[in-house]
Amino acid sequence: STNSIGCFWVDLTRALVYVLLPMALVLSLVLVSQGTVQTLRPTVALTTLEGQAQRIAVGPAASQVAIKHVGTNGGGFFNANAAHPFESPNPFTDLLLVFSLLLIPAALPFTFGEMLGDRKQGTALFLAMLIMFSIGLGISLHYELAGNPALAQAGVAGGVNMEGKEQRFGPIMSTLFAQSTTVTSTGAVDSMHDSFTPIPGLIMVFNMTVGEVIFGGVGVGLVGMLLYVVLTLFIVGLMIGRTPEYLGKKLEPREMLMAVVGLLGPPIAMLLMAGLAFSIPSAVASAANTGSHGMTEIIYACASAAGNNGSAFAGLNANTPFYNVGLALLMLVGRFATILPGLAIAGSVAAKKRVQSGVTFSTTSTLFVFMLIFVVTIVGGLTYFSPLVLGPLLEFLKLR
Repeated sequence: STNSIGCFWVDLTRALVYVLLPMALVLSLVLVSQGTVQTLRPTVALTTLEGQAQRIAVGPAASQVAIKHVGTNGGGFFNANAAHPFESPNPFTDLLLVFSLLLIPAALPFTFGEMLGDRKQGTALFLAMLIMFSIGLGISLHYELAGNPALAQAGVAGGVNMEGKEQRFGPIMSTLFAQSTTVTSTGAVDSMHDSFTPIPGLIMVFNMTVGEVIFGGVGVGLVGMLLYVVLTLFIVGLMIGRTPEYLGKKLEPREMLMAVVGLLGPPIAMLLMAGLAFSIPSAVASAANTGSHGMTEIIYACASAAGNNGSAFAGLNANTPFYNVGLALLMLVGRFATILPGLAIAGSVAAKKRVQSGVTFSTTSTLFVFMLIFVVTIVGGLTYFSPLVLGPLLEFLKLR
């Protein structure tokens, strides 16, 4: 029963000084030890194997790479991002970058449980995230390792899909990186997502369109998942005929309204933007491909902007006035339409008194975990059913 949910300045300072800065420092030193460049020099002069003089771009890459991964940002120091050997010199650093971008988002459910004094609450949220992450990764690996039927028919490398992949990492590490970067709001890449086979592409789009709640960005993924928790408990409440409760607080129309705004605001903006793009010839012309794959390129760009991700199906030329303005607006909607309803729910729930209910649905049970997964999947699947079917799924069927 309080009218405050904390001090923004205190939380921001502690997060930066005690968590983000030390982790980025340690990670940057490890990267330097493995060969990631860290210098204030802009270029290095060298002579190529053909005997020609050339200048190679360098810079303080290790520190910037550490910051972008620990903070789930993803903007690459070099244009090739983590596929560049100056950012990720070997498979160990590639795996380390995946670990670093997942670390804080995966830890926050446990932090949530610890702050509540009930670790099982955080464990339930983590298990829901982990199960969805594992299913998506398994499906992506299956279809990516199966290769491209068109390449197999052409007799190219047994159909193995190595287009757009760094030779040092191959399809397994590339798929792991792609899955990890789209379930979080990182956006860093070690391969070109535009070159993946259709089903992994569908999984990547789905990861972003559900609000990037499968771990998600630093803090924002947990906020999004808690919005799904409110929606899940509302549905359960309808099924058992009781007012939904969470953590001993009743969830009333105000909380439900805010949860719906947070869950539907970004998708509505994203679908409107995609629909507008499909209706403008110059916007369609920015896609490098026609048909289903070109449609997926546009959908991916809109989902990436609305989900605060930043990765791309790089076949789309988004550097046009339409996409610069439209995607910028999507970024704003995607951020504030998630954060503000989350804060509103937190403030509303904090002001309420705890209720001692004799009968309530357990939010730490296995049933709740699977109910939560079901709601996330259904909401995401139904919201984006048409673009997912007409884009990557149709491309998959045509490719077969």
